[in-house]
Amino acid sequence: MSVRHDACILAGGMARRLGGQDKPGLHVGGRPLVERVAAAVPDARRLIVVGSPRPGLPGAVFLRERPPGAGPVPALRAGMTAVTAPWVALLAADLPFLTAGHVSALFAAAKGAAGAVLLDEEDRQQWLAGVWRTAELTRALDGYEGRSLHGLLGPLGPVGLRLPGKPWFDCDTPDDLLRAGDGEPDAAENADKAVDEERAMNVLEEWTELVCRELGVDPARVDRDAVLDLTKEVAHGVARPAAPLTAYLLGLAQGAGTAGDDTLKRLIELAQEWERKTGD
Repeated sequence: MSVRHDACILAGGMARRLGGQDKPGLHVGGRPLVERVAAAVPDARRLIVVGSPRPGLPGAVFLRERPPGAGPVPALRAGMTAVTAPWVALLAADLPFLTAGHVSALFAAAKGAAGAVLLDEEDRQQWLAGVWRTAELTRALDGYEGRSLHGLLGPLGPVGLRLPGKPWFDCDTPDDLLRAGDGEPDAAENADKAVDEERAMNVLEEWTELVCRELGVDPARVDRDAVLDLTKEVAHGVARPAAPLTAYLLGLAQGAGTAGDDTLKRLIELAQEWERKTGD
């Protein structure tokens, strides 16, 4: 669906969770985030950026909210002063997976409504990933004294749209930037797994130290990776409940002094032998 529209990208904010970095200027896939978002609205008659001027966006209109960093509603007010088209795409500057196809789908969905916004994977409305009738948005701003985009835009009753490719994903934290990877959604999913695995290992390390202190055990004596290998082999080759039981019995044997240096290795071999025997 082709409609006459401008695009308003909110590129201010303090980026506190990113240590105050210039978030719109951070690179994903070799390109600043704000430029990636601008590329998703190639048909906009006017590109309005509320934030610092960017050399990579020639022809854009740059404005600032007053005072700078006052929040998204003041930023939107500033941006709307330059909107002249009957429709406007209202976007955050940190949407690495947003494409022109997503924006076109939003305009198509908004037909007959005041606007349309993307829904994330939990069906939450993403207020800075949507399109709006300029007249409706202007009227809402004129009578609004709050600071919340939800309070401003929710009463307009926009259409909610779920689309593939995680177009709603934004970059608020270092982990988000890691997930953004090279700007492809598949890379984000792989990065999600890597981040989750790293967090799990950090938790495991902290828990191991805590338990060792509680039991009076020197953490240096605990071969954590070997114990994890044992429980994995037992869970896979014998039965899942057998894994913690085996680790407990190993601990009893070590406490009793009946476990030798090769006991753990031997238990892993027993689990593998069990799997081969019962799998035949």
